Amino acid sequence: MTTWFSDFNGLELFYLICAVTGALFVAFKMVLLIISGDIDTDIDVDLDAGGDLAGEHSDSDAGFHWLSMLGLSSFFMMFGLVGLTCYRQYHLGTLISMFGSTAGGVMSVWIIGKIFQGASKLQSSGTLRTADAVGCSGTVYLNIPENGTGRVTLNFNNHLRELDAVAHDGSALPTGTLVRVVEVKARVLSVEAIK
Repeated sequence: MTTWFSDFNGLELFYLICAVTGALFVAFKMVLLIISGDIDTDIDVDLDAGGDLAGEHSDSDAGFHWLSMLGLSSFFMMFGLVGLTCYRQYHLGTLISMFGSTAGGVMSVWIIGKIFQGASKLQSSGTLRTADAVGCSGTVYLNIPENGTGRVTLNFNNHLRELDAVAHDGSALPTGTLVRVVEVKARVLSVEAIK
């Protein structure tokens, strides 16, 4: 194996070591991202509130930051590859190959950053807040008894949902009655009949 690199000088070996080391770390990080996602290990522990654990969810660009392992390893990978190509293949000299390798490394980090930034724009929370249902209309699905709780079906934020509901004035509302949400109290809708 030493005969493969016997004609490399010190600068070429430096470029090769940077490229191989960076490529190994990039491949390792990408395999981890694919297998497990980017696991965020930040967990807030509130022992005063009865031991409640609240984990934070990471967004899709959490896997890449300029000074992260992925950012630095992609820089060194491209630094080594471009430098080795400029110096060995095109015989551009030490100074120009150093400038080209640095530019290649910075460009690769910038491109990967833009890819992760674009991926972060593709995410959505998918969380529907019950408070957003105020003003929406729907129908009574299960009878709402007088001063009791029933169920209504409504379409809000382009999602069909079935939720618990009470009549705003306390009257009974039979199945199929058209209703409008007046307010939300503790995830129970207060509705009134549409006349």
